[in-house]
Amino acid sequence: MRRILGRMSLAEKIGQLFVSRVYGHAATGPDPEDAAQNQAQFGVRTAAELVSRYHLGGVVYFAWAHNTRTPRQIAELSAGLQRAATGSGAGVPLLLSVDQEHGAVARIGRPATLFPGAMALGASGSAADARRAARIAGTELAAMGIRQDYAPVADVNVNPANPVIGVRSFGSDPQAVARLVAAQVRGYQGAGVAATAKHFPGHGDTETDSHVGLPVMRHSRAAWEELDEPPFRAAVRAGVDAIMTAHIVFPALDPSGDPATLSRPIVTGILRERLGFRGVVVTDALDMAGVRQKYGDDRVPVLALLAGCDQLLNPPDLALAQRSVREAVASGELTVARIEESVLRILELKARRGLFDEEAPSPGAVDEVVGAPEHLAAADRIAAATTTLLADPGGLIPFDASAAPRLLVTGTDPVSPSGTTGPPTVVLARELAALGCRATAVAPARAVAAAPGHAAVLVCTYNVPEGDSPQRTLVAELIATGVPVVLVAIRNPYDPARLPDCAAELATYCWTDVELRAAARVLAGAARPRGRLPVPVPGRYPLGHGLTGDA
Repeated sequence: MRRILGRMSLAEKIGQLFVSRVYGHAATGPDPEDAAQNQAQFGVRTAAELVSRYHLGGVVYFAWAHNTRTPRQIAELSAGLQRAATGSGAGVPLLLSVDQEHGAVARIGRPATLFPGAMALGASGSAADARRAARIAGTELAAMGIRQDYAPVADVNVNPANPVIGVRSFGSDPQAVARLVAAQVRGYQGAGVAATAKHFPGHGDTETDSHVGLPVMRHSRAAWEELDEPPFRAAVRAGVDAIMTAHIVFPALDPSGDPATLSRPIVTGILRERLGFRGVVVTDALDMAGVRQKYGDDRVPVLALLAGCDQLLNPPDLALAQRSVREAVASGELTVARIEESVLRILELKARRGLFDEEAPSPGAVDEVVGAPEHLAAADRIAAATTTLLADPGGLIPFDASAAPRLLVTGTDPVSPSGTTGPPTVVLARELAALGCRATAVAPARAVAAAPGHAAVLVCTYNVPEGDSPQRTLVAELIATGVPVVLVAIRNPYDPARLPDCAAELATYCWTDVELRAAARVLAGAARPRGRLPVPVPGRYPLGHGLTGDA
């Protein structure tokens, strides 16, 4: 790798530090609106031109940038981008990346296999299942030419009000989270994909979303060592390729008021020196508000490098960011040696993941691997252990499907994380009907009038807030009909604490089809509930709570 480094120009070295978005489904033939976005933001028409002009080290895929239409299209985009990279400049291949956590965050949807998210896996408690899910997910990503996944989430979610982590975390027990993080690191990397543990030094006890503000972590140093550090230490011991920083202020670790991404005491002093991490440190996206409040977009990339970061993810103004780094080198604020230190780590990661020897993804292989029947079956098997029955005082669950009970399904229908599944109430009703129940989905506005005559009403809830809310009103009005109401919390398991007591209460931890299929099987008696809460529900249920029953 030092030989490659030695033949690179300074501009090429600086380019390797950057991972950028790009608009379009193809490397050289974008749709007109995507070409216009590329021109407006980067001064180029195509993704291939972007890679060549800016000597990029990586590209991150997003659905909103039209990068992820189908598996075959993604593979062709990846191949085109790699041709652009290896055919220009120093000829260094790209590290193509994506946020594919599964569950609440998934950029690539069906026909790719979609697994339960982190908190659902935490409810199963199975490290083997977590590793198997990551191994399969990584295999499918690699088939599409993606060799870095910004997963797993290593944050310990101890705050029910956390607006940005929540079910993206494996849970509130740091040792349990550490075990599952290590399992997923080994799973992804066993499939040839760089895992990225995030968000260091821990984002699990914040009440601000760093996409829109600058969160502050109030843990003491001792509390950080007990709660937040163990999963990251486990990731390092498991050989994680990369760790992503958080745009949070953590006064106990650095009293300067700088976000962790820009903090040398945190990135170098703690992550590098205390934890002994020798891999690639990648910033969280630099277009997020949390990293842009104290410093301008010209200073953030320079300060991130001075802190000890290696990859600079998705700056809002790529040209400005690269120019700022060049000027910092020219002024002596950054040394060439510091730039080369990070570039060498990035090159070594690319070599470790086989990018210098990799052939372009084969469309035929993509079709065989992505969404393979055995992968989909594995996802269903893994999901079967996650559904958590929280309450059933009257023994309502399971329904006797052989008697074809009439069930009404209503509630909230959030958009699918990948845009390719759902809507949840329709999916749940469909799956119950397939198991023998007479299930119908109706909109909340019609549910109260439609409830009489049904054996039960199933209400899908989603992130119920404290106090009065339309969801609370709906549940109360349904209970008043006298028909048994079954609460199905399809995202945060904290919903029951914010609603009236129901005849039965379940948590699925996500609203994707694979989790709703698992819930339907529990409700219809085709499977027994096996999940246990990986977080406590304040005032209602302790950590580890979960009822079981006979299938």
